[in-house]
Amino acid sequence: MSTLHFNHWPRHLSRHLSYPQTGLYEHLATNALRYPDKVAVNYYGSQVDYQTLNARVNRFAGYLQEQANVQPGDRVVISMQNSVAFIIAYYAILRCDAVVVPVNPMNKALELEWYVSDTESKVAIVGSELIAEFETLMGNTCLEKIIAARYGDDIFTPTKFVIPETVTQAPVVNETVFVTNFETALEHSEIQTQASRKGEDLAVILYTSGTTAHPKGCMLSHRALVAQILTQINWSPWNNTAKVLSVTPFFHVTGMINAMCLPIWLGATTYLMTRWDRLCAAQVVDMHGLTHWCCIPTMVVDLLAMPHVNKFNFRSFTCVYGGGTGMPHAIAQDFETLTGIEFIEGWGMTEMAAGVHLNPYGRGKRQCLGVPLFDVDSRVIDPETGDELGVRQCGEIISSSPCMFSGYWKNPEATDASFIEHDGKHFFKTGDVGYYDEEGYFFMADRLKRMINVSGYKVWPSEVESLLYKNEKILENCIIPCNKNDRGESVKAVVVLKDSQNMTEEEFKQWCRQQMSAYKVPKVVEFVKELPKTASGKINWRLLQDKEMSA
Repeated sequence: MSTLHFNHWPRHLSRHLSYPQTGLYEHLATNALRYPDKVAVNYYGSQVDYQTLNARVNRFAGYLQEQANVQPGDRVVISMQNSVAFIIAYYAILRCDAVVVPVNPMNKALELEWYVSDTESKVAIVGSELIAEFETLMGNTCLEKIIAARYGDDIFTPTKFVIPETVTQAPVVNETVFVTNFETALEHSEIQTQASRKGEDLAVILYTSGTTAHPKGCMLSHRALVAQILTQINWSPWNNTAKVLSVTPFFHVTGMINAMCLPIWLGATTYLMTRWDRLCAAQVVDMHGLTHWCCIPTMVVDLLAMPHVNKFNFRSFTCVYGGGTGMPHAIAQDFETLTGIEFIEGWGMTEMAAGVHLNPYGRGKRQCLGVPLFDVDSRVIDPETGDELGVRQCGEIISSSPCMFSGYWKNPEATDASFIEHDGKHFFKTGDVGYYDEEGYFFMADRLKRMINVSGYKVWPSEVESLLYKNEKILENCIIPCNKNDRGESVKAVVVLKDSQNMTEEEFKQWCRQQMSAYKVPKVVEFVKELPKTASGKINWRLLQDKEMSA
């Protein structure tokens, strides 16, 4: 185990934590007693305090238990966008001692059939706009009950904020024997039994894509989720006065932990957005003096590209962090100029309940995974021999953490294949290629997988992408290989320009020639209106690359 990073470990932090064995729901119940009148969620100006939120959770849990027959250990699907209803549903399922199965609300019926069937879920709690997708599953799966929520039901005061159409135009659902409105379920009496699941008991099954035919369900215990929340709280400057911009999707592990569970654990206030909108985000931060934001760099890119962004005050921010992709140097500099603080980059995965590494505050490095967090042991090994590698030697990153998942749901073969015994410890094989430097900071070398061979010269897409972000006309870009004139690989740029900006291909290439070596200059440029994104908002370079290669 490399201990180089301990030379730069924040002096006020212990190297180890003590992890509680309580269940995740307990912390909402506790804060309902501690801070009954404090605002838990501000949803486009409409507020819900902790006492009210907990009461709604208990009533919804009562409905799930007595009317939907949800028993301890049962799996319950949530397919919703960020909303007050999502939070209530999530904690109510845990309150019943059941297991939450969050799924991407963009999924269609054929995709949903896998999640419902694989988890044997009898109940699904969904956004009303998705009701048709789930109704087709009735009779074809074990699904017996659908509870449909209209997000706008939780907006009860006039607002000037930009509200997405999915909230304002959500359809009304007709109730049947099999379909119930969320508001109807909230009229039920409170659950009478006590929540008892904790520690190693299963809390959440989060599906992660991979190379197999179907996504794999990561089993996250109460222990893993609680340890992750405690890790984030202790590493970053958090306290219960935090005002959190909550827009990262709750169905994704990053948003679930950092934008939903963590503020509730602390008794902080969440400022909730159903969908990302840069103007709305700027308005909320400016009006309410928000302090914390966990996001992905593409959101920062979009925010900084907004016309007249400087008229809003972002100086209230004390902690902005995230990962998923490297933060371009130019964007990081502009963000620090706008907010007065640095963007903290990190690295994590669903199997680790989110974060494994973060950069130390005040001593971060750009496009860097950071250093291993409390009690995390990360190594770099040769993927073929299993030998441990040293400073700046690229190999597969393996990691052991208190937040580690319990395995893949009903897939022992995949579970066994994902772990390795090394140096007497049980490590997860991340599948990511990387290295650490002389100070113990880890870096991703995924770009080695993406590396473009231009007549023997190696071009790393992330490097070119970072340079392109210095062009004031470019909003987003993605670099992929292409075959031009049958001379082997060339560099192609797929570019989104900022609003009202124009650029010709020759103008683009001329700018590039002034910024980078000739072999790195894209030979082909394609201007598009938007880039494809993954469910978590990252630019989906694999999709663009596969499309180019197939063409």
